[in-house]
Amino acid sequence: MGVEGKTYPAVDALIEPERVTAFVHAIGADPADGVPPTFAAVYSLGVTAPQLFGDPEATIDFAKLLHADQEFEWERHPKPGETVTSQGRVVSDISRRGMRFVTFETHTTAEDGSGVCRSRALFVIRP
Repeated sequence: MGVEGKTYPAVDALIEPERVTAFVHAIGADPADGVPPTFAAVYSLGVTAPQLFGDPEATIDFAKLLHADQEFEWERHPKPGETVTSQGRVVSDISRRGMRFVTFETHTTAEDGSGVCRSRALFVIRP
């Protein structure tokens, strides 16, 4: 069942200006500030987590999943129109008291290979 250490294929994501604009308006941010930090949920975790959830080796029961924690660290924020590449890996996959705790990390880079951000999420799968 455990997939600790598994790395998934890298995924490219275009930071679509229209999508950024819609996101900015939805959260009440200032469009002049550029891509909001929380948009990383789209281009980092949003493009990589489906690989984990759809992996038959990971056996993640989505109906019993609780997204327990999320953190991001940025080297810089991407710009609208930029393409970034995100790659996810399972940092840990442990069971305690009948529950499963999966820590999933994503590293996002720019086209030149420089760092953009790192995402870390904790998923708890209940019995």
